[in-house]
Amino acid sequence: MMIRKKKSSKAPGAPLWMVTFSDLFMLVLVFFILLFSMSQIDLVKFKAVAESFKETNILDYYPSAIPFDHPTDFTVETESTNNKEEDQTNPQESEQNLEELLHEVQKFLDENDLQDVVIANRTERGIVLVLEEKVLYETAEARILPTAYPFLDKVGTLLTKIPNLVKVEGHTDNRPISTEKFPSNWELSAARASSVIRYLVAEHELDSERFVAVGYGDTRPIVPNTSSENFQKNRRVEIVISDPQYEEKIN
Repeated sequence: MMIRKKKSSKAPGAPLWMVTFSDLFMLVLVFFILLFSMSQIDLVKFKAVAESFKETNILDYYPSAIPFDHPTDFTVETESTNNKEEDQTNPQESEQNLEELLHEVQKFLDENDLQDVVIANRTERGIVLVLEEKVLYETAEARILPTAYPFLDKVGTLLTKIPNLVKVEGHTDNRPISTEKFPSNWELSAARASSVIRYLVAEHELDSERFVAVGYGDTRPIVPNTSSENFQKNRRVEIVISDPQYEEKIN
């Protein structure tokens, strides 16, 4: 009698490789869930920081909900911003100061009969004082004449009362110049503008950072260079006491 071998029955369930695969899949899933949760936290922080910057005044009294690595840096930046805001001049006050300055200059010109050689105007740029060459210099020179001191002293005194920036522009006619000091009209016009600034800063203790010297040479005539009278008008120095609102526009 033959003995039949019993067939071995396979264990029920999934194959063994499925266990490893499911573990790996679970790890990958957990990893991506972790990344997603971290990204959500960063987004919340970003929104909170953005909202805190919109309400700067609130931060002055209540601590931010988001911790900073260097809290002092934020404090310094906030104080710096506040100081800048305090330094800004009220537009109405600035306009009033310029009008008062223009009135004082025009009054000085009338009292000293300088209307023919010095012109004071209110333009978009600010107060523009146009001084002909004969008021300030000898021909082809950049040294200020003593006769110009009273007018420059008046301007310097007025500038001590306001913080406005001042641009001094030198201009010449189109006749060429070639000397040891001034090889061309560029050097002459720049030297003349600089000499005015040096005088104002030295004699009235004004902050030199308020001033800008520009030499235009013969590139910006106000009348055609066709006669001796026109040559004289084009040889000039312009002192521009800037309007802060105009400076903001061009910046």
